[in-house]
Amino acid sequence: MKRRVVVTGMGTINPVGNTVDESFDAIIKGENGIDNITLFDTNNSKVKIAGELKNINFEDYLDKKEIKRSDRVMVLGTIAAIQAYKDSGLTPENYDPYRFGIYVTSGIGGLNTMEEDISTKALRGVDRISPFFIPNSIVNMVGGMISIKFKVKGPNIPIVTACSAATNAIGEAFKNIRDGYLDFAFAGGAEASINETGIGGFAALKALSTETDPKLASRPFDKERNGFVMGEGSGVLVLETLESAIKRGANIYAEVVGYGSTSDAFHMTAPDNDAEGLTKAIELTLEDAKVKPDVVDYINAHGTSTLLNDKIETLGIKKAFKEHAYNLNVSSTKGATGHMLGATGAVESIFCIKALQTGQIPPTINYQNIDPECDLNYTINKSVNRNIEYAMNINVGFGGQNAVVLYKKYGV
Repeated sequence: MKRRVVVTGMGTINPVGNTVDESFDAIIKGENGIDNITLFDTNNSKVKIAGELKNINFEDYLDKKEIKRSDRVMVLGTIAAIQAYKDSGLTPENYDPYRFGIYVTSGIGGLNTMEEDISTKALRGVDRISPFFIPNSIVNMVGGMISIKFKVKGPNIPIVTACSAATNAIGEAFKNIRDGYLDFAFAGGAEASINETGIGGFAALKALSTETDPKLASRPFDKERNGFVMGEGSGVLVLETLESAIKRGANIYAEVVGYGSTSDAFHMTAPDNDAEGLTKAIELTLEDAKVKPDVVDYINAHGTSTLLNDKIETLGIKKAFKEHAYNLNVSSTKGATGHMLGATGAVESIFCIKALQTGQIPPTINYQNIDPECDLNYTINKSVNRNIEYAMNINVGFGGQNAVVLYKKYGV
């Protein structure tokens, strides 16, 4: 017997806000969280801008010792989990800790720790490496820190699929609750890769925009797009069974109804030219939800502002939805947040869920020039109001990863 799964808690910190409501309000207003990099000296970098966190005090959530001993990515993920847990209204009396899983991931993990300690080894010798180097570098320590913080003892499974990681994590958590293996889960992702290594590595791939004007750098689906902008942040959802949520009188934000994931088997960094993998992932999601394509109203697209992604993603949406593709509102919120890699699917899922609740569709900002190969309704520059019953989040990643999750407005 398949169980229904709902979202009862949400938390996020990202370049446009430090809470869920603050973030969604900024997104709807079309505010831009991208600006000059302050986390390191960019004098020797061709890339000068990114989507950094702003005006957040980590000590509002964690003590100094925890912060000092943890990589930045662990801190970001844990803060989002703290927000989500508080928002859910859960207490330890509500659950068996062994039935509460942690599916909170990262695309890269503790890159700040890796950069710092590898530099220490090179400059000062191997004996000067920190004892926190190994634990703080590995991806599962994001979920590990959350597990310790809340004493939840179910599986800690970080699904590491590059830029689709958080979407895959949410989808896998959903399946495990739906199929009876778990009752609750933290699900989402965190990323903190705005440092010389992260920016330098993606710049070497020619993946990042070198634009110096924050209003022109991340411009998804625009004909003049020339690369993505790195962002940092985190997003975490609390998922549980509908039965549990009703029993304890929880606030239900949305229902998770479908999930699909495929691999392109095509190229390490480029998407499949025919969008076959993405098309199939969308189709699998709709089949999983047992709905027809025409019920979907809104898609928060991957929309990275790279030449290939935006064109191929548009193709995949058109192949999967056929004539209904032109009835959809599509948007990429990466114009405002930048690309948060392994966190992006969680933050964008939160935007999908808020859109379901409010009927406000986030815009794709910074759009100026029409690309004939990107010809859908991208909700250009201004939010629109629309009754939304189903919202889809799409993310793809290096290695040919495709991940799609479908959310339904609760009560319809």
